[in-house]
Amino acid sequence: MAAGNEQGIGSYDMVILGGGSGGYACALRAAELGKRVALIEKDKVGGTCLHRGCIPTKALLHAAEIADQAKESAKFGIKTAFEGISTRKVDTIEGSGRLESPTSVRVGDTVYEAEHVVLATGSVPRSLPGLEIDGTRVITSDDALQLDRVPDSVIILGGGVIGVEFASVWRSFGAEVTIVEMLPQLLPLEDETSAQVLQRAFRRRGIRFELNAVFESVKHTDSGVTVTLEGGKTLDADLLLVAVGRGPVSSGLGYEENGVALERGFVKVDPLCRTDIPTVSAVGDLINTPQLAHVGFAEGIMVAERIGGLDVTPIDYDGVPRITYSDPEVASVGLTSAQIAERRLEVVEVNYPLGANGRSVILQTQGAAKVLAEAGPDGSGPGRVLGVHLVGSRVGELIAEGQLIYNWDAEPSDVAKLIHPHPTQSEIIGEAHLALAGKPLHFHA
Repeated sequence: MAAGNEQGIGSYDMVILGGGSGGYACALRAAELGKRVALIEKDKVGGTCLHRGCIPTKALLHAAEIADQAKESAKFGIKTAFEGISTRKVDTIEGSGRLESPTSVRVGDTVYEAEHVVLATGSVPRSLPGLEIDGTRVITSDDALQLDRVPDSVIILGGGVIGVEFASVWRSFGAEVTIVEMLPQLLPLEDETSAQVLQRAFRRRGIRFELNAVFESVKHTDSGVTVTLEGGKTLDADLLLVAVGRGPVSSGLGYEENGVALERGFVKVDPLCRTDIPTVSAVGDLINTPQLAHVGFAEGIMVAERIGGLDVTPIDYDGVPRITYSDPEVASVGLTSAQIAERRLEVVEVNYPLGANGRSVILQTQGAAKVLAEAGPDGSGPGRVLGVHLVGSRVGELIAEGQLIYNWDAEPSDVAKLIHPHPTQSEIIGEAHLALAGKPLHFHA
C-alpha cells in the first residue's frame, strides 16, 4: 500500500474508488486542478480497458489483421508464410475499498476521509440465468484473453461488440466460428444498414451466425460443448464464449447502505454524474451510460472539473463515437435510422459504397458510408447531420471527423465545402456530404 498523503489520512479533497478509465481520468484531472486525491484500486490501475478489454483485444485484432495480410500478400508481390500466432500527484492505494460513509472509503483497517467520493468500480462480464461459466469450455472474454491456443471451433453467445470482435479474431486465426444472437441483427445498437454490410462481409469470411436465436442450454461433450437453441437446433464446438454484455460492480460495496440509489445494479446519477448524495459521484461502467473507455474518461474529467469549481455541461451521449474493431470495422456517431424513426424526425440520407473510393479499392476493403441529415423545409437543402455510419477497413480512424460534423451541428453544405485529400478513405466522408448537398462528384445516389 502506498503511503498516505503527507498531510495525513482524512485530509483528501477526493477519494476515488476504482482505478479504471473513469477513475484514473478523474484522479489525474482533479490533481491538475490542485486537489488532494487518493485513488483506491484492488487490482491494477487502468482497469478493464487496459488489462482485459480495449488494449489486449485490439492487440489480438491487429495480430489477426497481420495474419490475414500474410495469407494474401502474394497478390501484392510479397511472399510470406503464416505459421501461427504511477500516476502523477495522486496517492495510489492498493486494496479492496468499501464505501464507509458519504465522505469516506474503508480499505482493510484504514478509513480514508474526503470532501468528495467518486465511485468508479466498473463492470464484469455478465452471464445468463442458469448458464454456468467454468472458465475452460464455457468462458467469458476475460478467460478468452488467457487462452494459450486458438480453438478449432467456437460458438459465441451474443452478437454485440465483444462477440463480433472475438469472432473476427478467431476466424482470422483459422477457427470455425458461429455467433448466436437473439435479436434480428449483429451489433444491435448500430444502424441496420451497417449491420447488413457487416453480415455480408462475415458470410464471405466464413463466419456463421444465427439471428433471432434464443439460447436454451449448453452441455459438455467428450470433444467440447453442445449448445441447444430454442426450437431444438443444436450447435457443436470446442468452446462457448459468453458475450452477453457486462454488468456493474456494485454489490457488497456499501453503496445502498449509505444512501446511494441503484437501479438494476447501476448507480443512479443525474446528467452531471451526481448521485442523490451531494458528496458522492459515480462514473464509467458503474452508471447506465455507454460502456466505452472514452465515455469513462469524459465522465471522470467532467466530475473532476465540476468538483473543482469549473463550469461543466452534460455529455451528449449520442455524439460519442462508437467503433467495433472487427474486419471490417464498424464506426458511427449520432442517431441510427431506428432512433430517428422513434423520434419521428424527417430525414434524407445517402449510402456511399467504398467501391467508389480509390483508396478503399487499393486496400481491397468493401463497405459503405451512410449519412443521415434533417430534411429541409419545402424542398430546401438538408439541415444538420444527425448520423454518420461507416463500415470498412480502418474506418474507425475516420469517425473523429464524423464526431465534429455531428457535434458542431454541421449541414451537408458545410462539409461539402471542405477539401478531402486524394486518394484517402477520408474522401468517403466528403463524397457522401457532397451527394447530400446535391452536387455529387464520383457517385450518384
